[in-house]
Amino acid sequence: MPMDGSSGKPTNGEWRKTTVGECVAINADAYSPKEAWPFINYLDTGSITQNLVYGIQRLTPGEDKIPTRARRKVEHGDIVYSTVRPNQKHYGVIKDIPANFLASTGFAVIRAKQGVADTGFIYYFLTQAHIVEYLHIIAEESVTAYPAIRPSDIERLEIQLPPLPTQRAISRVLGAFDDKIALNARMNATLEAMARALFRAWFVDFEPTRAKQAGRWRRGETLPGMPAALYDAFPAELTATELGDVPAGWEARTIGDCYYLTMGQAPPGKTYNEDGDGMPFFQGRADFGFRYPTNRKFCAAPKRTAHPDDTLVSVRAPIGSLNMAYDECCIGRGVAALRHKSGSSAFTYYSVWSVQWELQRYEQTGTVFGAVTKKQFEAIPILEPPIEVINAFGEFAQQWDKRIRLNTAESRNLAAMRDALLPRLLSGEVRVE
Repeated sequence: MPMDGSSGKPTNGEWRKTTVGECVAINADAYSPKEAWPFINYLDTGSITQNLVYGIQRLTPGEDKIPTRARRKVEHGDIVYSTVRPNQKHYGVIKDIPANFLASTGFAVIRAKQGVADTGFIYYFLTQAHIVEYLHIIAEESVTAYPAIRPSDIERLEIQLPPLPTQRAISRVLGAFDDKIALNARMNATLEAMARALFRAWFVDFEPTRAKQAGRWRRGETLPGMPAALYDAFPAELTATELGDVPAGWEARTIGDCYYLTMGQAPPGKTYNEDGDGMPFFQGRADFGFRYPTNRKFCAAPKRTAHPDDTLVSVRAPIGSLNMAYDECCIGRGVAALRHKSGSSAFTYYSVWSVQWELQRYEQTGTVFGAVTKKQFEAIPILEPPIEVINAFGEFAQQWDKRIRLNTAESRNLAAMRDALLPRLLSGEVRVE
């Protein structure tokens, strides 16, 4: 789509000044338990960040606890925009909606008025850095339990609205960036699923040992996930341990025995900021995205740090969420960093994933917020395979992890380009035909 790079803004006859409230309806539809849906697909505020959905919970009334916040009905093309701490950027346009879909009341569900506004244009207007910052300032001044905005705060925002064809053209240009970012995210999810499947086969289900024991895997043969060269690395029988039946010779150990563990600590005073001054800083689960943290603050005086590719774990409620350090970073009190003593970042990440349930037991500790101490973390039991098996898994998983990192780097570059172009398109400085 051609662009006119001239610096002149459109005339007032082409664009008109109005408010967001004149262009959209907010929270138009609500769900009542009286409707008695047989199941619910639920989106929480922490499960979407910058237009990427990280998980939808499928819940069955009577079997699962249905959150009281599962009330907002969403239609195809609606915007969900978290009203709590807007600077965490939990927002997006919902395009692929499963049946019986509900969003948390922590979202404002924003629907463009037909014939007036384009959903994509409104979405990109609301995600501009200065708009997000303005709404966050309003949230910080609120008297609610958490920094939050009201739908009326969004409705009062002034907007320069071009004709619908121009809105749609702008939305398509910016959407092309998000489409590629979303494609990279899907590729990354597939790659991680492949690595998790291999880890489960080797270290949870013990498929190589079971295959040898049953005579399904013989020397010189290659089976899926079991190369012939690794035949001698796996034992031919299982033996009983305190962790259950495991491959003979593999040891029942603890996190403290096998991993370097660093518990985060808050940096001194107000030494962190939003402006990129210093080292990336992460405080907890709210900063996590898929694989790598997405909500980045920066710290000029770090106290505890993690190295690139260290596994990051949330150790304050919600406990047990995993990410990986993209670069050297400062970790606050809600985060711990781990690295297996073999040095394998891939084995660390997937092995800690396999004991998430042990961490999540500390979610309810009798205190206001659940938390895991270093002593509790180090005491978690874990299975320790021989080093040659750990290294072999690392060689397989590293190729997938490397691709995930490259896709992430590309997506970050695309996001930077989109964010640089966004205000110029929405102001009319750069025009699309």
